[in-house]
Amino acid sequence: MKTLDLNCDLGEGAGHDADLMPLITSANIACGAHAGDEATMKATVALALRHGVAIGAHPGYADRENFGRVERSLSAGALRELVTSQIAALARFGKLRHVKPHGALYNQAARDPGVARVVAVAVREVNPALVLFALAGSELARAGREAGLAVAEEVFADRSYQRDGSLTPRSAAGALITDENVAVAQVLRMMREGVVRATDGTDVAIRADTVCVHGDGPHAVAFARRLNAELRSAGMNLKSFEPRMGANSRE
Repeated sequence: MKTLDLNCDLGEGAGHDADLMPLITSANIACGAHAGDEATMKATVALALRHGVAIGAHPGYADRENFGRVERSLSAGALRELVTSQIAALARFGKLRHVKPHGALYNQAARDPGVARVVAVAVREVNPALVLFALAGSELARAGREAGLAVAEEVFADRSYQRDGSLTPRSAAGALITDENVAVAQVLRMMREGVVRATDGTDVAIRADTVCVHGDGPHAVAFARRLNAELRSAGMNLKSFEPRMGANSRE
């Protein structure tokens, strides 16, 4: 039986956290920058503990107006402080298992080796035992391993992919998969065959340690419930990510 982690970004004010938490195995909790505050962090951590869900920090740019989805250019020192301070803010409320950057920071770290390196080293500085969630095959995944961190390579149910394995930019047509049947089929194929169909029709090799389901859409709970059920029916054992032997080695 293949083990798979199912993660969701929570504590962002979408209003679905209580319904989503029983359906996932890892929670990426907003740390007060792009969304959230002390009250939401405390409440979301408590909810995760109640359901046995792994707790992770979800640091992003301090840009609530754009929900942390506009890219910024920060010095290495400022970026390090952005990441470490948000992880520390969430760690006040419970023991953290992992870190997953949010939005524009996630996308920049996925493609920019410099940004990826700063983020990975910042996570290690806070706690080298933390798992780094990173886009499968990305610069962040590589930087995490080079920094000595365990890395969970992440795939998305409701996002389309490009030929190079990157996500289709949200500004482009077809970036979001709105057909639940297509989204479920995409995840099942990634798990069974280790490939994803890119927008140009090519099959791209991909590694899936954890699957993200977004928690901010109008049908978020219904889709998470269906994906959870479909994965279990396909023989998947859903549990929080556990690093394999040698998981922090370069690949």
